[in-house]
Amino acid sequence: MNAKASIAVFTVLLGCMLNNVFLEYIVKLDPGAGHLITFLQFAFIAIHGFIFTSKFGQLVPKVPFKEYMTLVAFFFVTSVVNNWAFAFNIPVPLHFIFRAGSLIANLIMSVLILKKSYTWDKYLSVLMITAGIIICTFYSSKDVEICHDCDIKGNIAANIGFENEAVDASKFFWWVVGILLLTSSLLLSARMGIYQETLYKKYGKHPEEALYYTHLYSLPGFLLYSGSIWNHSIVASNSDPYQIPFTSIVISVIWLYLILNVLTQYLCISSVYVLTAECTSLTVTLVITLRKFLSLVFSIVYFQNPFTTAHWIGTALVFGGTLIFTEVPKRILESRKQVKESIKKAN
Repeated sequence: MNAKASIAVFTVLLGCMLNNVFLEYIVKLDPGAGHLITFLQFAFIAIHGFIFTSKFGQLVPKVPFKEYMTLVAFFFVTSVVNNWAFAFNIPVPLHFIFRAGSLIANLIMSVLILKKSYTWDKYLSVLMITAGIIICTFYSSKDVEICHDCDIKGNIAANIGFENEAVDASKFFWWVVGILLLTSSLLLSARMGIYQETLYKKYGKHPEEALYYTHLYSLPGFLLYSGSIWNHSIVASNSDPYQIPFTSIVISVIWLYLILNVLTQYLCISSVYVLTAECTSLTVTLVITLRKFLSLVFSIVYFQNPFTTAHWIGTALVFGGTLIFTEVPKRILESRKQVKESIKKAN
């Protein structure tokens, strides 16, 4: 692994884990802030790319506009849906676990679209991941809390007007909606990955350019959520004030978390784009899986999220299945075998 790839691995772990920490802080204070979070992330990366990647619009993109727009459609919807799911009673640990099931979606899409076939261990790993997600989802459904900010298109409160059993039915309904959103996001993300592979084969790999244009061309789409973005920016502005240490600067605490979330998101996603260009897909999958697992453990321990023995079993199945899918145990055994053979030859 070269120096650039090693730095990318480190910054992926650092940036993505810190990003999840600040995301959870925001979600705990304002569960419906998903559209605001996504918009700020996209706006920052687009502005940064305009200055440093396109040199204020002077450089001509290597991939045609039409090709990028298809990628943008996948990317925009996936990003919006992922963050929107928090407004529907989805706890952060379950969100992590569910997104770790991306391999299932990739396999399904590869079979349906690319007509690929896989060995038995691939299907075994997918069954393990599916079983793990089902277990975690089932046991998380027992701890669904009332969502006080489940807003659809900005301002429909899911729990208004319900009492007793009706409240339970209402909050469970919105939780199911959140699960459906995460499921659709997984499938869209997998389809986007396949399309991105075709672009790389056709035009070569240009990670910085792809990062910039997918975010820039997505910005008009946020007009659909302008009401929600405005409402939750007001909520952020009215949150508790926080004085930055060693300065006289006072800022609303949610805005502080939003700024830190945006900066760490840029570090995270830009590092992932570099990683995809510098490393094999196996290495990328391993690093992202490790990041998700560490983020999950940190979320459970630091934020004291409810996590039962059944959740741990489900988590073990998900990440164990991921390792089997990426053939990590097989490659470790082959590597040890080669080392032993080399030692025998040397003796």
